[in-house]
Amino acid sequence: MKNIVIIGASSGIGQDIARQLYAQGIQLYTYSRSAMPDSLPGAHWAAADVTATDFTLEGLPDVVHGFVYCPGSINLKPMHRISTDDFRKELEINVVGAFRALQQVYPKLKAANGLGSVVLFSTVAVQTGMNFHAGIAAAKGAVEGLVHALAAEWAPTIRINAVAPSLTDTPLAANLLNTDEKRMNSAQRHPLKRVGTPADMANAALFLLSEQSSFMTGQVLHVDGGMGNLK
Repeated sequence: MKNIVIIGASSGIGQDIARQLYAQGIQLYTYSRSAMPDSLPGAHWAAADVTATDFTLEGLPDVVHGFVYCPGSINLKPMHRISTDDFRKELEINVVGAFRALQQVYPKLKAANGLGSVVLFSTVAVQTGMNFHAGIAAAKGAVEGLVHALAAEWAPTIRINAVAPSLTDTPLAANLLNTDEKRMNSAQRHPLKRVGTPADMANAALFLLSEQSSFMTGQVLHVDGGMGNLK
């Protein structure tokens, strides 16, 4: 049985990933500030705050076959209105937390004897300039740099890739989609004329975790309704 660790599985994309893996009989080890839903009996859960100075992944198994880091932020403001503390917080949540978690889980991934796979999350805003995205684009750009560097460093033992979504209908994006007008305008910005769903992103993450992507590492998979490349 495979062991997969998910940070940020209590809602949104992370929760969808956890539910799909649970249905496949995967042994889950989940970490988040909020408890996991009761619909996943048997899944290990421990409280963890990726921004805390004592952030620790308690109870990791000896072998980890897959690791997914889902925490993120949406703090859309003009650059001159982003405080230094806000900017640091975006970096802490999106990339520093991922870095610290990967340091802890690395020996467990290495013990998987070539089967270890890591999935991080970026955003379409890294490669597509967007107004008011300076903080999140900078943080997720660092995530992509981390993916490329560790893919080179950890090959051939551990694969590491990222998913780069556009706007996705999750609790994190609730304020951007809380009216019919906002939802319609957001959909129209995508060539496929809808916003992403947690399942869209979860399906991409599951592919990158699986052996179906065994010849992929150091890649950023864009799941953005065509927004990043099409006009």
